[in-house]
Amino acid sequence: MTIKTKKYALDQKTYISLAFRQWVRDNWLWSGIPLALILINAILNLTHVYPNYWIYVVVILLTVIYVLFWAVQFTGVSQSEQFKPMFEKYVYEIDSRHILMKLNAKEGGMLKWDMIKSGVKTKDAYVLQLGNGLDAKGMPAMNFFMGYLAKQMARAQFLYLPFSIFTSENDQKFMELLLRRKGLLPEAESTTPAKATTTAK
Repeated sequence: MTIKTKKYALDQKTYISLAFRQWVRDNWLWSGIPLALILINAILNLTHVYPNYWIYVVVILLTVIYVLFWAVQFTGVSQSEQFKPMFEKYVYEIDSRHILMKLNAKEGGMLKWDMIKSGVKTKDAYVLQLGNGLDAKGMPAMNFFMGYLAKQMARAQFLYLPFSIFTSENDQKFMELLLRRKGLLPEAESTTPAKATTTAK
């Protein structure tokens, strides 16, 4: 069976919002660093060991700059020529072998399932995280900063398939079944009640 969707293009606002939320999910633990610095400084102030206020300003300012840096990166991706294919209007043809992305009858591209690293079902869409190849052998050596930057930007590449582009409920159910079979979504929990066992006295 092949699923054929309605024509759809990912808009830039949706992309920026999704990419930024993904970044927050991946990096929220790092928020402990500025919080710890503020807490340590508060303790030093209260105990009069090293009373100062400039550390609060510096920590908050650096945190805001860091968050804005990533917001600018994701906004830049949405306007970059290199990432333009992410925002083209496609008809998706999906089966157990691959996902075809058709601009028209003659132009388009193909994603094999092994190019998709993970998947998430939200309240109104499937979000499929594309693999980045950074674990592959032969990847050029990078310094820590460039490697970190490349990994973070790679996580911002995904396929967004809203439920509204599926032409029938059966197509959406088959899509979900495919994602489960490919290991991209967790298996559905069984709704069949367990059989009760009784012991004869």
